[in-house]
Amino acid sequence: MTERKPHAIAGNWATLLLPIGADDEIEFAKLGEEVDILIAAGVDGIYSNGTAGEFHSQTEAEFDLIQSMLAERCTKVGMNFVIGACQPDARIMLERIRRSTLLKPLAIQVILPDWWPVTDEEAIDFLKRAVDVGNGIPLILYNPPHAKRVLAPQGLGRICAAVPGVIGAKVADGDKQWYAEARRHLSDLALFVPGHHLATGIMEGVAAGSFSNVCCLSPRGAQAWTASMQEDIHAALDLERRICKFMETHIVPYRQRSGYSNAALDKLLCAIGNWGPVGTRLRWPYRSIDIGDAERLRDVARTELSELFV
Repeated sequence: MTERKPHAIAGNWATLLLPIGADDEIEFAKLGEEVDILIAAGVDGIYSNGTAGEFHSQTEAEFDLIQSMLAERCTKVGMNFVIGACQPDARIMLERIRRSTLLKPLAIQVILPDWWPVTDEEAIDFLKRAVDVGNGIPLILYNPPHAKRVLAPQGLGRICAAVPGVIGAKVADGDKQWYAEARRHLSDLALFVPGHHLATGIMEGVAAGSFSNVCCLSPRGAQAWTASMQEDIHAALDLERRICKFMETHIVPYRQRSGYSNAALDKLLCAIGNWGPVGTRLRWPYRSIDIGDAERLRDVARTELSELFV
């Protein structure tokens, strides 16, 4: 296992998922219960408004209420939290960043402006202004596979080097060559790899942690698995292989064959894990996976991935 540079933001981070009622409204009482459950699970941190948090489907008033609820509960008990200020419109995103600074998160996550892919120069210009608005709170760039422009390690490193206030990035990883390029170009960034690849990311000396889909399935199990990587990386890699097989066999086909979104898949994982009051419903117009599918897969998950449910 390669020696890694320590980062202030690291480890197993749980995503905040929105409980959506039959009337298409956010069920805030259930959201508060969810935050409390994640805190009790002892995860390394909680973050809001990634793709699975449906940031693209919120009003600004809803955004503010979600973040204040997260901040209040986490601050009260000393739980680390990151606010996702993501929004396709760059101007709205800057205002979300400005308001988020008042809640004093450990970091603020942003995307590159959406709809039309930005150039390197446009990305740098946006990130510099976002850093200024962030008023000293560091930024994490969210650059998943479904971003309009997915940055390879060299390009990501060049852009972030021009904006020192960006201290990390959530990325899709790749093969051995990708990891070699990441070690070469991204050593100064806290990199967050996909949750089901975290043991590989740790072994390769690249990952600071994960904003984790495995946490969607089992927050406590994902936390225990993350801790085990420092003690027995080979056992952690064995569990990773089984997690990936479970995802490829039972979860990914919902996207490949039926066109469900990544947010729908993450909510399906949460319903399979059955640890909180989230459900599988997405906000209109996005389609939701039937809760019966989650119920059918619960015993399968507990049989194939028993370590996550001890």
